[in-house]
Amino acid sequence: MNVKDAVVLVTGANRGLGLNLAKAFLAAGAKKVYAAARNPGNASEPGLVPLQLDVTDAASIAAAVKAAPDVSIVVNNAGITLSGTALAADFATKLRQEIEVNAIAPVHVAQAFAPTLKAHGGGAIVNILSVLSFFSLPGSGTYSASKSAAWNITNALRGELRAQNTQVLAAHMGFMDTDMTKGLDAPKANPADIARTIVAALEAGQEEVLTDDTSRQLKAGLTAERPAYLG
Repeated sequence: MNVKDAVVLVTGANRGLGLNLAKAFLAAGAKKVYAAARNPGNASEPGLVPLQLDVTDAASIAAAVKAAPDVSIVVNNAGITLSGTALAADFATKLRQEIEVNAIAPVHVAQAFAPTLKAHGGGAIVNILSVLSFFSLPGSGTYSASKSAAWNITNALRGELRAQNTQVLAAHMGFMDTDMTKGLDAPKANPADIARTIVAALEAGQEEVLTDDTSRQLKAGLTAERPAYLG
């Protein structure tokens, strides 16, 4: 996928990885980046266009499609994480919330924008996943389940959208230094570095990218004699 002069829409682009992705696409030569979020604020960087979008609301998605008819790359980045244990009374409630945002919403966005991408030669969809697509940590069961579902949905979309020449890229990463991991005592990648890696993978025509050492090590660990997901 050629990023130069492309028009990109990034969900959850008001902060964290989403904002870094928007900037990385502009740095790679994108003509315009719609910085979409439930509360987009004022995008001050040249080339960034704030766009109100609630990825869990069908009417909001439809309005975004009308407002951004020139999009050729869609990045499903918006997501939530809710901490809790598998035995907690609110586990099922949190699971439903995270699956709604992290797994189902990207499908709705992809479905809505697929005709637009087709009209522009196929374009691309990037789904931001996680190393927790591969395994669970204590307290991350709901998030891991939602990202695992999103990973499999991404693979399904790739096969179905190939006929219209749409590139579908799955991006996995470990912890990043963002608001989502604030207070977490663990090694964290720079989201700007992750964003640049994702853009480079898209331009290289890749279908899946492991953006850091953590994701590469843990993906490899799935085939170990004792797989990583067993702890």
